[in-house]
Amino acid sequence: MKVLISTDIEGVAGVYHSEQVRSGNPEFERARLLMAQEANAAIAGAFDAGATDVLVNDSHGGFRNMPPDVLDARARAVQGKPRYLSMVAGVDEGVDAICMVGYHSRAQGRGILAHTINSFAFAGIWLGDQELGEAGLYGALAGEYGAPVVMASGDDVFIAENRPLFPHATFVETKRATGFNSGVSLSPDRSREAIRAGVAEALARRANASPLVFKGPQMVTLRTQSPAMADLFCQWPAFERVDGVTLRFTANTVEAAVRMLNCCSAMSSMLR
Repeated sequence: MKVLISTDIEGVAGVYHSEQVRSGNPEFERARLLMAQEANAAIAGAFDAGATDVLVNDSHGGFRNMPPDVLDARARAVQGKPRYLSMVAGVDEGVDAICMVGYHSRAQGRGILAHTINSFAFAGIWLGDQELGEAGLYGALAGEYGAPVVMASGDDVFIAENRPLFPHATFVETKRATGFNSGVSLSPDRSREAIRAGVAEALARRANASPLVFKGPQMVTLRTQSPAMADLFCQWPAFERVDGVTLRFTANTVEAAVRMLNCCSAMSSMLR
């Protein structure tokens, strides 16, 4: 059994503020270790359940947050960017199941540090008429490779948003959101225990899970954070301007949609 663990940071127990998730801040150095330790808990849970190969994908920011020497040596680390499959890079190796650790709610949501891909640039993303956050987008991308999301951890708002997309997944609540920068968290030790148990449980019953699939070409709608951002993205002829901050394009696959969105994310640095 081959398992891919995609690890973000905003949903990690004890993480509440942007200073904890941006490199160059003293608090980030501690938070990146908390992230790695939750990844290790998931790795341990996967091997508890009989995994024979585990990939752990560093899925936050520059994708090089978790110190490799801190990660469980039994797993292989996927780090660095750019990479075509981004937060689920490694799924193309023939993965049997996806676990999402430390994830967060979508842009404009009420969860802790809620955003979708790029908080500076994106205010909302839809595939067809379905608004999706990162879990939905990358869960659908994994679905194109036949891999189901079987487990996910994060705050209560993240779980409420994504349970309908992944009805057979095991969700682990690491904290309860009381605001964008506030919440009530499990201790790191309790969170890791719950993640390890959750991964093992999810993989033991993974046969009940099915991939999230969006069939056929999709109309992708992107709401930007400002008209200036929409101006920038519409330099790309594939985009149609809907209004001051909304644009759309057609993608034949979810992978194509994600790759275009990530290109926009990179372009947005021109306006910083």
